[in-house]
Amino acid sequence: MNQPRSLTRLDQAQLDAVIRRHEMFRNARMGGARATLSFCDLSGLNLAGRDLAHADLVGASLKGANLSDARLDCAAMFACDLRQANLENASLIKTDLRGACLRGAVLIGANLFEADLRDGSLAEKDRQGNLRTVQVDNQPTEASGADLSGANLTNARLSGAMAIHTDFTDAVMKGCKLVRATMRGANFSGSNLEGADLSGADMRGACLRGAILTGASMTMTDLTDADIEDTLTDAPVGRTLAEFDRPLEDLLRDHIIWVGTGGAQGASLDLAEFDLRHDAPSFAHGCLTMLRAPRATFYGLDMTSVQLQAAVLDGADMRVCKLHGADLRGISLKGAKLNNADLRNANLRPLVFDEKRSMRSELAGAKLRYVDFRGACLRGVSFAGADLSFANLIGCDMAKADFSHAKLFGAKLERKALEGVILDGVAGLKL
Repeated sequence: MNQPRSLTRLDQAQLDAVIRRHEMFRNARMGGARATLSFCDLSGLNLAGRDLAHADLVGASLKGANLSDARLDCAAMFACDLRQANLENASLIKTDLRGACLRGAVLIGANLFEADLRDGSLAEKDRQGNLRTVQVDNQPTEASGADLSGANLTNARLSGAMAIHTDFTDAVMKGCKLVRATMRGANFSGSNLEGADLSGADMRGACLRGAILTGASMTMTDLTDADIEDTLTDAPVGRTLAEFDRPLEDLLRDHIIWVGTGGAQGASLDLAEFDLRHDAPSFAHGCLTMLRAPRATFYGLDMTSVQLQAAVLDGADMRVCKLHGADLRGISLKGAKLNNADLRNANLRPLVFDEKRSMRSELAGAKLRYVDFRGACLRGVSFAGADLSFANLIGCDMAKADFSHAKLFGAKLERKALEGVILDGVAGLKL
């Protein structure tokens, strides 16, 4: 039978004392002790930025608590009440959240890598040695109404979880286990469910617009009335390389000759609307200068240090692509999808032909959410109307860049980098 369990109320001063000792324990300092906060009432208290990794929080109430930027890796949070808690950017790597209630919680940008969110219930022995179920004031494994947009749920376990109307927008859910999960009306717009197991999941009325479902298992998944427009699956998108009568490697060699001879020899390569995810050679360190590939699919490809000067890739799908150190001077990526791409140290400054002629890089209207631009040269780039929400722009040269009417919600950047930058109508900029 279910037995209610009373909670021990702690005030902020008492909690701070426990956390200080825990942080000493974590740093192997004398006088430290692991935090044991099981069945404590911590509702409404402030734990922002604190280190509670490996702490015992089983059955605790953290309703409405501030856990933003907190470190909770490997913590025991079985059957925790986290309703309306703020877990924005918190680290919950391998955290045991079985039976936890996350209803209405904010987990924007949280890291739940390999976290366990399956259902579960607490039990303990009574004086006669009989097991009894412990009742806490929450519903097990419920994330209904929670905001997990942009969260990292890679390899997380949510089998049997209840997440009705939960927001998973742009969440990274690679290899996530969602077997028999109830996700009715949930928002998976732009989320990455590559290799996820959705077998038997109830996703009626869910929004999967623009989601990545490559390698996902969807046996007996109920998608009644779900919005699956523009989802990326294993099925080819547009044209396939089988249409060519010669291997793509040969065509690339001809293109390099064409570039090197100024068009006198070889032949230019046009990959418009081709799906390059399968059977394509490696583009890493390759020469694709002046390539035409509008609306092509490059999703997830390694294009490290590639040369794409003056290339036309308008509307291309380059999500999760590795473009670290790429030469993208004068490139056109209007309306392209580059969410979660790696563009660290990429060069997007204007391509200079002579003293009077140059070609700037065009990323107007591009989707650049969560892109890593650290150390990139963005001098003179047009980002007009682009969505750079949560992009990392630390250490970028952005002189004379045009961000007019762009979205910069949650973007990381430095105030000094905005000198000489066009910011007319920009939305969400906070410094």
